[in-house]
Amino acid sequence: MLKKLFKSFRSPLRRAHQPHSTPHVLNNNQHPIQRGQISRHAISVVERLQNAGYEAYLVGGCVRDLLLGIEPKDFDVATSATPEQVRAEFRNARVIGRRFKLVHVHFGREIIETATFRANHPEGDEQENSNQSSRNESGRILRDNVYGTLEDDAQRRDFTINALYYDPVSERILDYANGMHDIRNNLVRLIGNPTQRYQEDPVRMLRAVRFAAKLDFDIEKHSADPIHDLAQLLAGIPAARLFDEVLKLFLSGYAIYTYDLLVDYGLFGQLFPASAAALRQNPEYTDTLIRNALDNTDLRIHQGKPVTPAFLFAALLWPALPARVIRLQERGMPAIPAMQEAAHELIAEQCQRIAVPKRFTMPIREIWDMQERLPRRSGKRADLLLENPRFRAGYDFLLLRESAGEETGGLGDWWTEYQDASDSDRRVMIRNLSSKDEPGSAPRKRRRSGGGKRKRAPQSGGAGE
Repeated sequence: MLKKLFKSFRSPLRRAHQPHSTPHVLNNNQHPIQRGQISRHAISVVERLQNAGYEAYLVGGCVRDLLLGIEPKDFDVATSATPEQVRAEFRNARVIGRRFKLVHVHFGREIIETATFRANHPEGDEQENSNQSSRNESGRILRDNVYGTLEDDAQRRDFTINALYYDPVSERILDYANGMHDIRNNLVRLIGNPTQRYQEDPVRMLRAVRFAAKLDFDIEKHSADPIHDLAQLLAGIPAARLFDEVLKLFLSGYAIYTYDLLVDYGLFGQLFPASAAALRQNPEYTDTLIRNALDNTDLRIHQGKPVTPAFLFAALLWPALPARVIRLQERGMPAIPAMQEAAHELIAEQCQRIAVPKRFTMPIREIWDMQERLPRRSGKRADLLLENPRFRAGYDFLLLRESAGEETGGLGDWWTEYQDASDSDRRVMIRNLSSKDEPGSAPRKRRRSGGGKRKRAPQSGGAGE
């Protein structure tokens, strides 16, 4: 399809990863983008800046997605105007950021993000009146407010497919890094030296994976080769920033492919070290549970249903939890306190790597705690559990565990039937319970040997509860 759309465009034989000062120019008959596909507010920002004498273009993901037939989720503008000059042009503008200063121009609920053309930092560059370098010892950029020309801006962008500039006034595309070549060939390729670019910002490794998964592209060989060796650089990224990146990775509708790429490139263990250890120790169970959870999450997103990071993180971390619970129980700690203590330790460790906010860590612990309570159904316990606000998430999580092969003695089926039963039938079900139906600890499980009937996946899609 893309070859047909771009049949009038022929790229010269250049190295696609090497930026050049003279862009390839595509006129409106050489690309499929139409003005009607673009936010009128984004066009307004570009036109107003151009009328004020500045250069201004739509840039990055919105141009890339329009070329691929994907509806952009937002529109970004790159301009020669400084943040202060942009703010002077728009009363509805606000300058944000320190490491990367830019402007948000507000139009009701829509925000047009506007950034000044950036240039690369000269080696040894230091901020005026400061002893602090713009890079740290590993090469990571600490500040990125060196302004430059349009050509400079194209060179410092991360991937060729994100270095395309569209002028909605002339309806032309400027391609400084042969991004059109890589779009046609389904490639994610870094601009410049891959090792240096990853050292400047290790999150680019996660972005490469995210774009490859989202677009169903391959990471170009030279851009992929350094990732495994440089994965440990993610340890130097602030934990709060990694939380935001993980949400983008797993809550965008292509989590399964993302997970595969993260594992293949050695990045998963940098984000979830305890889960990666569980994946090595019990690969079949861990991989199945994580895949089923991610599959449920993707399905809910594609169906337009809500998802929550709490259920996702509960599933990603769960395989690392049972062994910790069992160790505490072997020291004499009762089942529920052992679960609570192990959960506290595991979440605290994970938050050192990814800063999961408390509004999510509390539901994670409650979902896990429910796994210890669901087997305890005698007397009035079952009815009290049904009234618990975390029951549905806990029940869905139980079904997820069963779908990965955990034997729970039919606990998921029992709770499914109990929810739909009449009051009298519920009383019969409670009376029919025997001591052997009341297992003591959710983590004390055994996998099926194979060949048995698989449990169904969570009915609600899991991640939305």
